[in-house]
Amino acid sequence: MTKRRKRHLPLRKMKHQLLGKKIGMTQVYDAENNLVPVTVVQAGPCPVTQVKTVDKDGYDAVQIAFGAQKESRMSAGEVGHLRKAGVAPHTHLHEIRQAGATEAKVGDVITVEKFTAGQMVDVIGTVKGRGFQGVVKRHNMDGQPDSHGHMMHRRIGSIGMRQTPGHVFKGKRMPGHMGQVQRTVQNLRVVQVLAEKNLLLIKGSFPGANGEVVLVRPAKKAIAAK
Repeated sequence: MTKRRKRHLPLRKMKHQLLGKKIGMTQVYDAENNLVPVTVVQAGPCPVTQVKTVDKDGYDAVQIAFGAQKESRMSAGEVGHLRKAGVAPHTHLHEIRQAGATEAKVGDVITVEKFTAGQMVDVIGTVKGRGFQGVVKRHNMDGQPDSHGHMMHRRIGSIGMRQTPGHVFKGKRMPGHMGQVQRTVQNLRVVQVLAEKNLLLIKGSFPGANGEVVLVRPAKKAIAAK
């Protein structure tokens, strides 16, 4: 039997994504002197800590790090992993899947310079946690009457019949845990890139409290800039 030769595909440019910290919202003037509401993100620098390949790991991916941290506050495994890559201790790691082999190398640093003003991006963040909430706040229900002796003002009321169907359907909107889930806001425009300060000014708002870590990536369903 003849051995099948391995195909060496050309290296592709890395899909640039950045971890960052949400600073807060402010307003800036654009080129047309219009006042634009923006969210400030301190994005990167993010060093590459690992490059995964199909031959070794079963898929192609690049791992990046963000957020300086004291070595004493990390586990031995985390410290060893970053030390092997020659990267200082960081708090957050994120893996970026690649469609084929990439030209990225361990030790490369990704900065906000990979983004440009006017570019459309997606931002992934975690919604603020609200704890256990009732249906009025969680699902925006109207509640029940406030007068005439009514004693169930903000309660859910009837959720099913006794005989038919005899049970509560799955998916019924009920009281429960609210927030603390990951959400993606698509097609936000980058207004300014302040490379010297590692800042991205992105038009509009997106989920997450100030100080939370968010992921900024080029828009997957890019539309014309607004």
